[in-house]
Amino acid sequence: MSRIKIAVPAVILLGFLGLCLFLACRLGPIAAGYKAKTLCTGVFVSQRSVEDVLAHELKVDSQPILHLAGTQIDHGAQTVTGTFAGFIERHALFRPGLGCTLAGPKGPAALRPQALTPSTNTAPDPFDRPAENFGVDMKKLQAVVDDAFAEPDPERLRRTRAVVVVHQGRIVAERYAPGIGPDTPLHGWSMTKSVMGTLTGALVRQGRLALHDPVDIWRQTDDPRSAITLDHLLRMTDGLAWRENYVSPFSEVLALSWGRDDMAAFAAERPLAHPPGSHWNYSSATTTILARALRAALDDDANAYFAFPRRALFEPLGMTTAVIEPDAAGTFGGATFMYATARDWARWGLLLLSDGVWNGKRILPEGWVAYLTRPTPQSTDHIYGAHFWLKVPPSYYNRDGERPALPKDAFFAVGHWGQIVTIIPSRDLVVVRLGLSMHSWSWDQERFLANLLQALPR
Repeated sequence: MSRIKIAVPAVILLGFLGLCLFLACRLGPIAAGYKAKTLCTGVFVSQRSVEDVLAHELKVDSQPILHLAGTQIDHGAQTVTGTFAGFIERHALFRPGLGCTLAGPKGPAALRPQALTPSTNTAPDPFDRPAENFGVDMKKLQAVVDDAFAEPDPERLRRTRAVVVVHQGRIVAERYAPGIGPDTPLHGWSMTKSVMGTLTGALVRQGRLALHDPVDIWRQTDDPRSAITLDHLLRMTDGLAWRENYVSPFSEVLALSWGRDDMAAFAAERPLAHPPGSHWNYSSATTTILARALRAALDDDANAYFAFPRRALFEPLGMTTAVIEPDAAGTFGGATFMYATARDWARWGLLLLSDGVWNGKRILPEGWVAYLTRPTPQSTDHIYGAHFWLKVPPSYYNRDGERPALPKDAFFAVGHWGQIVTIIPSRDLVVVRLGLSMHSWSWDQERFLANLLQALPR
């Protein structure tokens, strides 16, 4: 009997230790990778201090497991090492023009040869012109913008970091949080998905991609996934099994973004849950496969692929701060890893507002913006188009009170923690709001826009 009494606690202890080891091996690389990459980009891309990035992105309301991960930064080598439990290390390397990448097993040395020369702005800047009121109630408008930085609920902080309002092609209101300014590139999170939809249009215009052709990912003709087309990917109706969840530490999206050296390979392993074209499911895996399809369309030429966003989109628009970060396998993190200043996000919004034409030059195919903003029938309440939201997602409006009506032609690029670019063609308006709204429903985008529209002429 005494042996049993001793054995039972021992088994429980061993089980507990085994569980801890499993959790460390499963979550440790993700936690270390997240901290390493976030700090790397915050310091070397956004040019913020180590202390500022640690205090905001990496400590405020973060997952408890992140507190078990440490970081070491080497300013000379432009690398950050994330550590977990003393035996797990992940390394993030900064490369000019490419931002920060989590290194694979071969370490940062394998990534160093790849870089882009500094971007230059040769495009006329629409924001250089002085703003004119054009009937704007400037006092009311500024009050709305100032209120966006207020904190009415201490339990659900908004943490607005930047607001830029562009009306009739000119900035009519602009404000930043302390430590953030017009020259600070900020994380777009899933707004990157909408940029990938824009870049896809540039390749369609070149004839390198076609909407209803199968994507060049699953080459076996007997693989049912080989029926997935570019249109299916853009509309998130590819049918691949995926659960978009940023809360659970075991979620697929965390493993995709910070736990895999080859994100596209991980995404492409997903099995079909529905026949292609039959079911809508918002998915970072889908956009990651799209990013890989863009690379295939450029003949898998790494140099051409890395330069493509800049050549096709960023430089013509004067978006000199914009960068999309690739993974260790050389595929852009198209689901989440673009950084740009609020003004550069606004420039991109202006391109969409003008049907893909910039300074008289067509950047996107004629009708591409109409395609991106045509409702996907399978999406709930027609909330989604083709890599753009046609209505504000539920996390960013007030569920308890009456919701204000917005113009029917409004569409949105939306990212985690409240990154939102709003385009409203009927009001000649682009609104950029960037923040760290980590609690759902802490930021009410619908009310913000409704109040803002009251200050603008109809």
